[in-house]
Amino acid sequence: MLQETISLNGISLPVMAVDTAVIGSGCAGFNAADWLFDLGRRDIALITEGVHMGTSRNTGSDKQTYYKLTLSGEAGDSVMEMAKDLFSGGGVNGDTALAEASCSVRSFIKLSNLGVPFPTDEFGGFVGYRTDHDPRQRATSAGPLTSRYMTEALEASVRRKGIPIFDNTMVFRLLVSDAGLEGALCLSTSPAALSSPSRGMAVLRAKRIILATGGPAGCYLHSVYPESQTGMSGMALEAGAQGCNLNQWQYGLASVQFRWNVSGTYQQVLPRYISIDPAGKEREFLPEYFSSPQEALHMEFRKGYEWPFDTEKLRGSSRIDCIVYHETARGNRVFMDFRRNPMGLEDGISALDPEAASYLTNSGALQDTPIQRLLHMNPQAVELYRSHRIDLEIEPLEIRVCAQHHNGGLSVDSNWQTTLPGLYAAGEAAGTFGSRRPGGSALNSTQVGSLRAAEHIACTTLPQTDLPKSFLSQAAREAESFLRDMELALSEKPSGESPLVIRRKAAERMSLFAGMVRSPEEMKKLDAELKGLLSSLFSSACLKGPEELPLLLKNRDLFLTMEAVLSAMQKAAEALQTQGSGLVAAKEGESAENVHPLLPEFRYAPSIPQRENRLLITGLQEGDFCSQFESVRPIPAPESWFETAWAHYRERTKPLAKPWEETGS
Repeated sequence: MLQETISLNGISLPVMAVDTAVIGSGCAGFNAADWLFDLGRRDIALITEGVHMGTSRNTGSDKQTYYKLTLSGEAGDSVMEMAKDLFSGGGVNGDTALAEASCSVRSFIKLSNLGVPFPTDEFGGFVGYRTDHDPRQRATSAGPLTSRYMTEALEASVRRKGIPIFDNTMVFRLLVSDAGLEGALCLSTSPAALSSPSRGMAVLRAKRIILATGGPAGCYLHSVYPESQTGMSGMALEAGAQGCNLNQWQYGLASVQFRWNVSGTYQQVLPRYISIDPAGKEREFLPEYFSSPQEALHMEFRKGYEWPFDTEKLRGSSRIDCIVYHETARGNRVFMDFRRNPMGLEDGISALDPEAASYLTNSGALQDTPIQRLLHMNPQAVELYRSHRIDLEIEPLEIRVCAQHHNGGLSVDSNWQTTLPGLYAAGEAAGTFGSRRPGGSALNSTQVGSLRAAEHIACTTLPQTDLPKSFLSQAAREAESFLRDMELALSEKPSGESPLVIRRKAAERMSLFAGMVRSPEEMKKLDAELKGLLSSLFSSACLKGPEELPLLLKNRDLFLTMEAVLSAMQKAAEALQTQGSGLVAAKEGESAENVHPLLPEFRYAPSIPQRENRLLITGLQEGDFCSQFESVRPIPAPESWFETAWAHYRERTKPLAKPWEETGS
């Protein structure tokens, strides 16, 4: 690690140079740093806004799923079959699908060996279960906190190896040249640093950066993401990296007081859905929207493993998302009540369809009430809420439709390198998930993507740590510009709104018009508003003090991301109308379809079939985001003859250091 300083009008800025930097401290970021070390790289650093922040450590579901290649039983499976299943979800490149399948076992076993408690049978087989868009039983789980266990295990490994971790540090600007990535500008978020003449700014020199900052959760007000998770994709898009499928998100039912997905067994134990209007009147409402209480029960059960909203299931389980959305749009509060059975269960499970009845019978979940069934099948799911002062045994659980996962992200190749040379993206920051990913494949992708990025760096590049004068000059110019902007933001204004209020208003508009339901007219208006917010970001800022500078820079990144997302959504709405996760509202006079007569706001433009499997690519052109369709890359046919593959491997991995041959630390 090299260290230097640069002077700007008497203000000293620290400069740090490393071979490779990892940005983010979730399970993708820690895994990337861990693999870089194991592959022989030593001059590395992990930079994070907060070690204990982010999605990996703070989200989950009833039994948070890890989707992997089958590792038990007699059911047939193969790398190519898994790759084809990932590819068939649509909007997925074949080479990344093959990499995710090929590296699945390697990544999963590493986690198991690090101590993540994935369950096995008495012979050591990793038993599985079915999840959404899963044709097999590839899913496994360590309980509601699977990703937290993964993150903690990987963090422990990183700390044992002594990899430097720079906490409370925000990377907010990437520095690029015609050759590609050169480094970044950072900001210390400590009050003392922000109050100093440098405003906590520092310069990072790194020709290789792995971006593992998660999805842009701050785009939405109604979100199951933890409040600490906002994402940081805007700086990559601004620097020239392209986005892929930015229109594709996952939305689903989640609790609101404690942000958590209510998928899986939360649905399959069949709680009662109730709505409470502003006057306090309570009613059980699901049966109103189905032909019978029994159909409502069937769809509620299926919602367990068909949890994300899917426009292909508008006549099935996804109608429940529309119903809940409708109730909350009317000003009602919606709850899942585990204390009492819903209509249709008065005579027990005999009223259920064979699928639900068989599941509950095989699970031994024939208790009298939903909470008893949940305590039997998944007591951890109950304890989780109790640990957040919500007792499902004595009170109902408030829910609504929330953003849950970005299936789009930065466009990457099969090594998870973006279109900006030197910049890699892993985890939810990478757009590898397509339209209909199997549940739990996101966790597999965090591990495979970070492994592939680390391996590509170690195998194809030689260590480089330098501080050329050209870089220092570039960094000084850009740092000076941002220092002027920050001082302008801190100047007194006659009036104005705080950065959090401004962000909340924009995110609320995204939730209303660019979420599960999308309005082309309102999206166009919002796009124009975001451009205005960005152009006046520093001049109109009304800050309490320097401690709010990180919020302002975060807004800048989020508004850039929102613009890019809206560009992709508008293109998709125009070309495809209702598809995937987005129901496009019909314009007046257009031919339209209705989800249900009692759901008048769900009058939508019917889907236009895609002629081919395509990606939606978004990038900056003359200062504005533009989106265009591209054909997916097909699944490759890898070399199957061992001697040939071995020769190619030796050639491909020449730069790879051998840690066991090291002569010093």
